[in-house]
Amino acid sequence: MVQTRTETIATRVEPVTDVLHGHEIVDPYRWLEDGDAPDVRAWTAAQNARTEAVLSAVPGRAALEQRLSDLLQVGSVSGLAEVNGRYFYQARSGDQNQPVLYVKDGLDGEARVLVDPNREGEQGLVSLDWWYPSHDASLLAYGLSANGDEWSTLHVVDVATGDLLPDRIARTRYASIAWLPDNSGFYYTRYPDPGSVPAGQENYNRHVFFHPLGADPETDEKIFGEGRKAEDMLSVALGPEGRRLLVSAFEGWARSDLYLRDLNDDDGLFIPVMEGFDAIFANAIVQDGRLLVLTNLDAPNYRLIGFDLSRPEAFGPDAAATVVREAETRVIEGFAATAAEIVTVELEAAIAHIRRYKPDGAPVREIDLPGIGSVTHVHGSPTSSVVTFGYHSFVQPSSCYVVNLQDGERRDISPVALPPGYDPAAILIRQVTYPSKDGTEITMFVVHSKGIALDGENPTYLTGYGGFNISRGSEYGPSLPAWLEQGGVFALPNLRGGAEYGEAWHRAGMRDKKQNVFDDFHAAAEWLIEQGYTKPEKLAIGGGSNGGLLVGAAITQRPELFNAVFCAVPLLDMLRYHTFSIARLWIPEYGSADDADAFAWLRAYSPYHNVHAGTHYPAILITTGEQDSRVDPLHARKMTALLQSVSSDDGERPVLLRAEANAGHGQGKPLHKRVAEAADQWGFIGAQVGVEWAMT
Repeated sequence: MVQTRTETIATRVEPVTDVLHGHEIVDPYRWLEDGDAPDVRAWTAAQNARTEAVLSAVPGRAALEQRLSDLLQVGSVSGLAEVNGRYFYQARSGDQNQPVLYVKDGLDGEARVLVDPNREGEQGLVSLDWWYPSHDASLLAYGLSANGDEWSTLHVVDVATGDLLPDRIARTRYASIAWLPDNSGFYYTRYPDPGSVPAGQENYNRHVFFHPLGADPETDEKIFGEGRKAEDMLSVALGPEGRRLLVSAFEGWARSDLYLRDLNDDDGLFIPVMEGFDAIFANAIVQDGRLLVLTNLDAPNYRLIGFDLSRPEAFGPDAAATVVREAETRVIEGFAATAAEIVTVELEAAIAHIRRYKPDGAPVREIDLPGIGSVTHVHGSPTSSVVTFGYHSFVQPSSCYVVNLQDGERRDISPVALPPGYDPAAILIRQVTYPSKDGTEITMFVVHSKGIALDGENPTYLTGYGGFNISRGSEYGPSLPAWLEQGGVFALPNLRGGAEYGEAWHRAGMRDKKQNVFDDFHAAAEWLIEQGYTKPEKLAIGGGSNGGLLVGAAITQRPELFNAVFCAVPLLDMLRYHTFSIARLWIPEYGSADDADAFAWLRAYSPYHNVHAGTHYPAILITTGEQDSRVDPLHARKMTALLQSVSSDDGERPVLLRAEANAGHGQGKPLHKRVAEAADQWGFIGAQVGVEWAMT
């Protein structure tokens, strides 16, 4: 247990009362929403100082930090793509703060540095957010941002020489790029400049522009987006033939529209391919005169459909031919089209498979994976017979592979060694099934060293996500070996709201059904206790972002089940979340308190509105980044103040806030910051559940 006594921080109460749909809602800490206010900055600094005093005194802290430093220096390779014979990928090794973008001229060519964000500053606070090679791989557009804020600035580099072109375009957060085949320019997405639109609108209105290479971005023509919903998330694609420009418009994570513009036509009109349906149309690719699209329309587990581009007037559901059919027990997560085959990533019981199909959808065979794990991406080109993919698992760091479909050979582009002292053969990985509150069967991965006793005494860390159509599977956590080496159990359930079992699974955990996600999580904890893995005194939970909301709901709904909580960059005030930063994008997933029906379900589970005096809450460490442009740090500040106000905080179950000044939602965090945060996380959790971090 954390025994360190530090002076508690008295937070002033300034109640603000809102009336929502006839209900009075009192907010005692509204003043903490303004992160730029001097009194809020002073309060945050005091909280940070207190947190540092507590966590620096954790038994074995120095040994833990050293082990984590070793573990997090293990490399990673990601994003591999083959374009016109060149191979692009990101890799980080040793004490590098940020991954570096490399290129190889041919599979056996020498890897050379193309973009190294580590050279942009001594503190490692500049990160590479995204990158897009041209069709001939001679040029590459990429985005850099600082301090984790993700507001990228676009740059263009000559791949052969490494020379930068003069083009610079700001406000290209999450940019999507589509190069013209002759490299004379590209279509791209960007956000408006602050001041050019009403306050707050600069976080939305992501529109499509065309940039002639070398031109002033201020003169770039807007191609698509005007008059649409400000929250639409737009992306672009253009096949190597350079004729058909595709624009996808997503509204949340459950529906989208798809449009096509024939660049050979002078009218410049976008034709709706699929519009107005309550379904997703994604990953559109032009191959051999047809348009391939992944959809869950009439197929909750997804199918691949095709449109004959010689008949563009015949778009719509009636014109769509099924190419790869929906499977009852598998979910198609993504696909790539190559010169002669279609390759899909499919999930079966949350375990990834890569399958090959002929152009007509006839199955060929599977591509062998290194083990039971997760595929992070698959990439192919309609002009190549090569497929690349990313892979990781509980026992293998992030790696990338190349498969030549002509001979089936699989090659590791840049092998990553396991951390010293980590023996995968000593690790047991189980996938179990347990019933949730309503009887729904939930799968869960349970990971631990072989030979542990099921006596209820094992320190256990339970985590999850459950939202936004995101799947969680066998995945590598760089700090996980430290936990397993101390006899810890790691558990990851596949909660409703995710993508592991298709769109029906996603929708069973969103909006008015969000409580299902929390019930699934609580049931996972109960199962671990009933099966003898652990007991409440030994059980810790953790999650970030939407996963921070998950553990926030857990601490307020079932506080007796857990002893420690790690709550990172969380959403916690669900009645006001949508009024800050980019959070209106999430209304399709959660609902908005502006709507009376949504107010009722949000009020029922909103963690900030369900804290009650007299309840014995677990110890909690809440973390946030002051530059977070996704989830505003106000959630972390307000929840910390509220929990501290109702907690006895006798040193046994502290309520701590860790607010990082030069960090955001997690993107681009340099190595030294990740080591420090991991040491705080695991040191805090271990101290609560009886791990003293005696490293061997």
